[in-house]
Amino acid sequence: MAIMTTEEIRNSSEEELKERMNDMKKEIVEERGQIETGGFADNPGRIKEMKRTIARIKTVLNERSSN
Repeated sequence: MAIMTTEEIRNSSEEELKERMNDMKKEIVEERGQIETGGFADNPGRIKEMKRTIARIKTVLNERSSN
């Protein structure tokens, strides 16, 4: 399940997307920190899904800037 669907991303403003992307990057760092300190991730697939969503956001932002 996507954290943000492509439709949601396309309907969001540029500022909102950048803020959401930064929040996801921070969350990935926190999840990895938990794993490295001997803990375990509550949902291991969430990191992969966040990375994919960040890539989708970057793609939409690049499309907007090229037009």
